[in-house]
Amino acid sequence: MGTKKVATRKSSTIGIKSPIWVILVCAIAAICFFNFVCGDPARFSEGDRVNGHPLNGDLLATVYKGGFIVPILMTCLLTVIVLSVERFIAMWSANGKGNTTTFVANVKAALENNDLAAAKKFCAQKKGVVASVVASALIKYEQVEADDTLTKEKKVEAIQKQLEEATALEMPALQQNLPIVATMTTLGTLVGLLGTVMGMIKSFSALASGDGAADSQALSTGISEALVNTATGIATGAFAVISYNYYSNKIDNITYAIDEIGFCIVNAFNKTH
Repeated sequence: MGTKKVATRKSSTIGIKSPIWVILVCAIAAICFFNFVCGDPARFSEGDRVNGHPLNGDLLATVYKGGFIVPILMTCLLTVIVLSVERFIAMWSANGKGNTTTFVANVKAALENNDLAAAKKFCAQKKGVVASVVASALIKYEQVEADDTLTKEKKVEAIQKQLEEATALEMPALQQNLPIVATMTTLGTLVGLLGTVMGMIKSFSALASGDGAADSQALSTGISEALVNTATGIATGAFAVISYNYYSNKIDNITYAIDEIGFCIVNAFNKTH
C-alpha cells in the first residue's frame, strides 16, 4: 500500500529564516569599516593611527579611537538596521494589497449577507496574513456546512479550531527576528556602557601617570573611547527600541483584525444555521 502525502500550508509571510548570517555579515562589514575607513592612517597626525591624534574635525578618526568595543557596537547597530528593513519587507507582504480595515469591513458585509463567494473573492484580492487566515476559515466553513454528520456545536468548534490553527501558523513568521532586535536593545546599551567604563579607566590612568602631570594624549584617547562608545551604544539601543515597538504594534493590529473577522465568521454561521 502506498503512503498518502499530506500537503502542508506554509506561512504567507516572507523573511530571513537564518538571522545568524545577517549577524556574521554585519560583523565583517563593521570590522572592515572600522579598520580601513575609520582607521585610515591619513586621518591621523604623522600617519600613525595608533599613537597619532585624529586630524582636526575628523569624526571617523575619533570613532576609531573608541577602541575594539566600537566594531562590536557597529555590528549590533547594523544588525538592528538590517533586521528592521527585513521586518519592514515581511510586514509589507503580511499586509497584502489594499487597506486592511476596508478588507475587514467588506468581508463582514459579505458574511452578513451569507455570501461566501464574495468573501473568498475579497481574500483572493487582498492576500497577506489576514486574508490567508480568513480564506482557510471560509474553506472549513463550507466543508462543515456540507457535513450532515456533525452537530451545529461541532461545526462551530471546527471553524474556531481552523482559525486558531491558521493564526498559529502565521504568528511565528510575523514575530521572527524581533527577539534579536529586542536583545540588541539591552546588549547595545550594556556594551556601550562597558566601552565607556574602559575609556574612563584609561583616562584616570593617564591622570595618575608620571609626576602628577597628565599624559594629554592618553587622556584624550580615553575620553574619546568613552564618549564614542556611549554615543554608539545609546544610538543602538534607541533604534532597537523604536523598531521593536513599531513592529510589535503592527503585529497587534494584524492580530486584532484576525480576531474581529474570526468572530464574524463564527457569528455568521450561528445566525444562518
